[in-house]
Amino acid sequence: MSFANEDTVKAYYGQELQSSADLKTSACCPVEAMPRHLARLLDNIHPVVRDRFYGCGSPIPPLLEGARVLDLGCGSGRDSFLLSQLVGPEGEVVGVDMTDEQLHVANHHVAWHMDRFGYEVPNVRFLKGYIEDLAALGLADASFDVVVSNCVINLSSDKERVFSEIFRVLRPGGELLFSDIFAGRRIPEALARDRVLVGECLGGALYTEDFRRLMRRVGCLDYRILSRSPVALEDEEIRRKAGMIDFYSMTIRAFRLPLEDICENYGQVAWYKGTIPEHPHEFALDDHHLFRTGLPLPVCGNTAMMLEDTRYRPHFRVEGDRSVHYGPFDCTAPGGEPRKEVGSCC
Repeated sequence: MSFANEDTVKAYYGQELQSSADLKTSACCPVEAMPRHLARLLDNIHPVVRDRFYGCGSPIPPLLEGARVLDLGCGSGRDSFLLSQLVGPEGEVVGVDMTDEQLHVANHHVAWHMDRFGYEVPNVRFLKGYIEDLAALGLADASFDVVVSNCVINLSSDKERVFSEIFRVLRPGGELLFSDIFAGRRIPEALARDRVLVGECLGGALYTEDFRRLMRRVGCLDYRILSRSPVALEDEEIRRKAGMIDFYSMTIRAFRLPLEDICENYGQVAWYKGTIPEHPHEFALDDHHLFRTGLPLPVCGNTAMMLEDTRYRPHFRVEGDRSVHYGPFDCTAPGGEPRKEVGSCC
C-alpha cells in the first residue's frame, strides 16, 4: 500500500530529524503542559526515546489500568512507554508506525523499559504498518479499549480511512483521544505537497470544518475539544509560505457510541464522585464540561451517554433517562457565549 507524501514523511522523520531540536516550528512540539502525574512517569523513559519525540499534545486519558491501548504513529515509542506504565502488567499497548528508523529506536529499548518498570513479560509491542490499514496488521474489530495518537494523523493523505479504522478497532464505548494540527482554512495544494511543511505537520493539517464533516461520514456525530492552542511559525521561510494560515494544536476526545447529531435535552443531571485517580476535585470531559466533585451539572443526552456507557461510569452518577424529551440542549461555553468549534452543539 502506498500513500501520497509517504516517502517524504519517512525521510523527514527517519533521516532528517534526529531530535525535536531539529524542528522548524512549534507544531510538532507539546504546547500544553503535561500533567504532573504523567511528568513523573516521563522520568522512567530512556533519554534517546524522549529526544526523538515529535508530538503536539498529551493525549493520555485516565483509567487505563488493565486496558488494551493502540498508539497510532508511535514513532520511537515515548507515549507507548508512558502508556505501558499506566495499563500495568495486565494491560497491553500496541504501537503502529511506518518508519523503520523510529521503530528501531522503540524496539531497541523495549527490554530496557520492561526492566525499569519491573515487568517480567513485555506489555508493549511495536508493529510496522500503515494507520490507514490496521486490518493488514491483524488488528481485529472491537479489540481496543482506547486509541491514542499524537500529531500523526495530519501526515496521512487518507484521513477518512484512518478514522474509519479507528472506530472499527474500538470496542463499543471505547475512547479515542488524539492531539493534532488543524487549520482555520483549507491548505493550498502547493503547500500540502511542500516537503518541509508536510514534515512539520502543517501541510496535512485538516481544516476544522472539513474535520467535522469527515467525522460525520465515519459515524462520529459528536466529538469534544479538550484544548486548542495556536501554533507559532518560528521559521522565516515557513512564515513566508504559510503565514496567512492560522494553525492550531488541538486535543480531541471521541467515543464509539450511538450519539445524536446535536445535543438533546432529556432533563439529565450528572455528579462527579471525585474518584478518578489524580482528579480528586474536578474532571474535565472537554473544554466546557468541567465536573466539580459533588456539584450537579445539567447534561445533554450525548454527554450522559459518554459518562454512563463508557469506562467512566463508576465515577459518575447520572439521574434521568431518555423517556421524556425537552428539545435541543442549550449548550454554551462558560460565560454564556455559544461555542463555534464543535462536533455537536456540545
